[in-house]
Amino acid sequence: MTVALIGFAILLVLIIIVRIPIAFSMGIVGFGGFAVLQGLSLDNIADFRWTAPLSMASKRIIDTAQEYSLSVIPLFILMGNLVTKSGLSQELYRASYAFLGHKKGGLSMATVVACGGFSAICGSSLATSATMAKVAMPPMRKYGYADSLATASIAAGGTLGILIPPSVILVLYGLMTETSIRELFAAGFIPGFIGILMYLGAVKYTVWRDPSTGPCGEKMSWPERVDALKGVWGVLTLFTVVMGGIYLGVFTPTEAAGVGAGGAFIIALGRKSLTIRTLFETLSDTARTTTMLFTVLIGALIFSDFINRAGLPSDLFTLVSGLDVSPMVVIFVILAIYIVLGMVFESLSMMLLTVPIFYPLVQSLGFDLVWFGIVVVVVTEISLITPPVGMNVFVLSAVLKDVKASTIFKGVTPFWCADILRLLLITLVAPIALALPIWLYR
Repeated sequence: MTVALIGFAILLVLIIIVRIPIAFSMGIVGFGGFAVLQGLSLDNIADFRWTAPLSMASKRIIDTAQEYSLSVIPLFILMGNLVTKSGLSQELYRASYAFLGHKKGGLSMATVVACGGFSAICGSSLATSATMAKVAMPPMRKYGYADSLATASIAAGGTLGILIPPSVILVLYGLMTETSIRELFAAGFIPGFIGILMYLGAVKYTVWRDPSTGPCGEKMSWPERVDALKGVWGVLTLFTVVMGGIYLGVFTPTEAAGVGAGGAFIIALGRKSLTIRTLFETLSDTARTTTMLFTVLIGALIFSDFINRAGLPSDLFTLVSGLDVSPMVVIFVILAIYIVLGMVFESLSMMLLTVPIFYPLVQSLGFDLVWFGIVVVVVTEISLITPPVGMNVFVLSAVLKDVKASTIFKGVTPFWCADILRLLLITLVAPIALALPIWLYR
């Protein structure tokens, strides 16, 4: 356990102080720590046989590259990129605005709903925030919305991208913990829907406190609303086919990702939004993002091998068992650690750093790993909008250069408070996350 803790401390130094990318930091510490466990010391560096750590690292790289289930990642990323290129985000916002825009704070509510719908296809929080900023910010400014509420609704709505399936981060969690991806997708649906409702409540609270932050927009007639819905048939059809196929057992998640990518390509062609240039850009962006995720995953798996070989999970379980506290207290301690880490690390880094350490302990305590995965993703969502490192906030600051990050952080406070309530609800009432997986697959 001492070796593992020293390794973790060195990892934090490499990431925070030396500024080595997290993928390489985890790989270096995992490789070096494994070598130390095999007998490496300062006295025998020249004579040490590196066969075991080299075999471990190379096996992880080869196995990850050849893992069939990992093909779900580039396919879902490609699907999201094609949807973004096709301009469906504008149609989603228009449809949401048609039904909600005439209410106080209605444009912010429409933004949250549109973000939820877009993230259901896109699967990326940062991409959802960046895309919806361009779509939703101009009309909210037109009707006199305060920048704090307008940007906060985009930043918070964007966090739904890592929970509402299909979600790349749920795929990574499933691969790291050997948990069923389709069960994770089913488990994320209800908490994601609750998140949308709570964000709508946060908007209502904000305009109740200060009505000037979210004036009413124009009210559309029912024929106009029906016409607006026609523009979202592509998203609804694609989501229904992909997720319905997974839930009903027609597709595996990997097959569904292929169907989704093909369907998104057909939709983009039908909307005449693809050219040779944009298609090349889409494929290049997919390749870059996939390479980044695979590199991070390989580093995390090498680090995980070191942590497990060092015996940290079993030692933690022994330590916790000797404290004579209830298992739920342990879960709350883990959540507190996540919230603190979320103020320093971005979401993916935080999850990949901590899941290898925590999930064996959680499993030993008798908790369901599907439920824990949803809890981890929800607490990770909070880190996307909390200072000082709220990635969604900084993405918006980069897209909307005339809005200060402090303004967004101020506006987003009711939203992360709503997220805390949702986290407590899902933690204390496990059936919220497990109802669908149990009903569909167990």
